Amino acid sequence: QVVFAKGRRFRLELRFLAVMSGSLGEFNAAGPFETRNFVDGEFVKSSSGKTFETVNPATEEVIASVEDSNATDVDAAVAAARRAFTDGSEWKSMNASGRRDLMLKLADAIESNKEYLSKLEALDNGKPWKNGAYSAQIDLHLVIQCYRYYAGWADKLQGKHIPVDGEMMCYTRHEPVGVVGQIIPWNFPLLMQAWKLGPALATGCTVVMKTSEKTPLSALAICRLVQEVGYPKGVLNIVSGFGPTAGSPIALHMDVDKIAFTGSSPVGHKIMEMAAQSNLKRVSLELGGKSPLIVLPDADLDQAVAAAHIGLFLNMGQCCCASSRVFVHDDIYDKFVAASAAKAKEWKAGPQFDESSLHGAQVDKIQFDKVMGYIEKGKSEGAKCVAGGERHGSKGFFVQPTVFSDVTDDMTIAKEEIFGPVSSIIRFTDVKDAIRRANNSKYGLAAGICTRDIGTAVKMAGELQAGTIWINCYNNFDMAAPFGGFKSSGIGRELGEYGLANYTETKTVYIPMDGKY
Repeated sequence: QVVFAKGRRFRLELRFLAVMSGSLGEFNAAGPFETRNFVDGEFVKSSSGKTFETVNPATEEVIASVEDSNATDVDAAVAAARRAFTDGSEWKSMNASGRRDLMLKLADAIESNKEYLSKLEALDNGKPWKNGAYSAQIDLHLVIQCYRYYAGWADKLQGKHIPVDGEMMCYTRHEPVGVVGQIIPWNFPLLMQAWKLGPALATGCTVVMKTSEKTPLSALAICRLVQEVGYPKGVLNIVSGFGPTAGSPIALHMDVDKIAFTGSSPVGHKIMEMAAQSNLKRVSLELGGKSPLIVLPDADLDQAVAAAHIGLFLNMGQCCCASSRVFVHDDIYDKFVAASAAKAKEWKAGPQFDESSLHGAQVDKIQFDKVMGYIEKGKSEGAKCVAGGERHGSKGFFVQPTVFSDVTDDMTIAKEEIFGPVSSIIRFTDVKDAIRRANNSKYGLAAGICTRDIGTAVKMAGELQAGTIWINCYNNFDMAAPFGGFKSSGIGRELGEYGLANYTETKTVYIPMDGKY
């Protein structure tokens, strides 16, 4: 557990080993950084020679120019992944224990370079590098944990013996699905890479991954470590680029067996269409949300305010499961609003390498403008802005932590995913009605409940339509526990044993028991 509420105090638990300088060297914000694609075990330029710029969200200055990949580059990456998955290849012939050991080596290499990687993540994404709350350092802690967790599964994938009728032996095998396309988002670049690669590599798949054009750098640094620890060529291939020119060719590719995507629901719909238009490839989707947090009148107020705060403002609100609809009972509504506003005003915004910063910049101008547009929409539709509501500073894509009260269900900020630091506090008087209103959304990724009545909490957890329910806490994650959504929030589950199912095919084998003796 990384984020949790306990008693009347909100605490963060984080354990790090002493900082070590790894093979990636000392970090320098001026670079140079690896910007080439990683295909067939080598770093290569795009076929077109085109590049695009990645920008520091805190300064609006260009960090580096990165390869702008296209369908030709994707074809080369898929061909490499297919060769690596061919019968008799080094990867296909490797024992499960060998896959386990390689992933453990990768986790160790990441740990040795966590100072470099966390700083690179912060530079490209805008999130704080190190502070007393959530930061890129915690991301790296979870990344390492994820690879080690899935390394443990590599040699424990088992089928079943099935007692069928007749003189017949029947068993199942769980086999790798094959060449996997993976498209990851920009909000937690290294962590989302780990969530995807962990189960794919543990099960023996090969991968073609497209990173977000907003945050391409840290994933390419990981490829240096993939080379270093000795993964066979073609097992992991990474291309940088944009959705229409690099993502779509992966989703449409006839030699990709499965596509995994994390991002917005509208793009998730397109991914499914492309999978159907091509070879009916397997699909898993982790999509958007408009997650409710219901605060009952008996809730511990400090604990509930803390859960709502971290539920929304973690990672500058750029979290798919953010508690962006906070339903608070009328009896404690005014007290809750006052406490939430006060906490938001204390949440210091600033550049990523200022260790007093708790709140970094939005990832880019597109996201900044989108969030500011929603804030103005909230004001114009009659919600009361009790904290924030403006740009922070004059440089960088900073948005003040913002809290709206007097929000109603029909307001835009209560219906649409904002993906930014905007909390909407909604009043309710009847618990059943609050559950109905919470479920009245096309999304179903997560939900929260704050109450001291555990029986009520358990009953509500069964009635809320969401893939993850947090009770008296929010944004708890563990690599062993599955995560994914109902309704338009996705298909399939990531993490835990459940996450392995996305990357395996189940094969049934029958053998007649006709021995003579």
